[in-house]
Amino acid sequence: MSGLIDLDVIAGAKATLRYGRLSASKARVVLNLIRDEDLALARDRLRFCERGAAEVVSKVLESAVANATNNEQLDADELYVAECWADEGPVLKRWRPRARGRATRIHKQTCHITVIVAQLSPEELEMREARLAASGSQTAAAARAARVAASRAAETGDDEPDSEADLDEAGVVEAVEAVGVDAGTEPDAVAADEVTDGTDGVESSEDSDISGAEAADPEADDPEEKN
Repeated sequence: MSGLIDLDVIAGAKATLRYGRLSASKARVVLNLIRDEDLALARDRLRFCERGAAEVVSKVLESAVANATNNEQLDADELYVAECWADEGPVLKRWRPRARGRATRIHKQTCHITVIVAQLSPEELEMREARLAASGSQTAAAARAARVAASRAAETGDDEPDSEADLDEAGVVEAVEAVGVDAGTEPDAVAADEVTDGTDGVESSEDSDISGAEAADPEADDPEEKN
């Protein structure tokens, strides 16, 4: 049993599983993987650990985190596994019949698992933020805050025309209404009609110029007759 962490001095919480139906030696192998580790890393190691004791230790760890967040109002992203140990519990003695009327003893081991989580110091928090910034990743709280901000921005962007495309569309609608065109008419069709009308005027002026040139020089139509 360890007594290095004083919860009266250090902010943290603990959880204890009593009379766990596994041996203390098997639990200690898993506890050694998460001792003095960050909470996120400890969870990952327990998730991918193939030992049966990993599931039991994971439940005790989550219970300690819940005690810290609900009872001590601590942030889960600032916690680490400060202490964890397994004490031997009472042994359940059973008998198994064997050949020739004999019986062999069965010892079912039990243990008491204790996990203590504590808050990281300000220096350690600064070092962790520096490592995350260097690697380009972010904490779970920061990622959650970014997702919430993005969703709120998306909700407010639907009601107000913040983008350039929305502003252009609003300007086109105002121009069409100022001209007096029906709301159902497309702006492209109106522009096409205006261009066509202007083109017809250009073609008529060119025809008049050509006819005037022919009237001025009637002999230029047939060069063979001139020769």
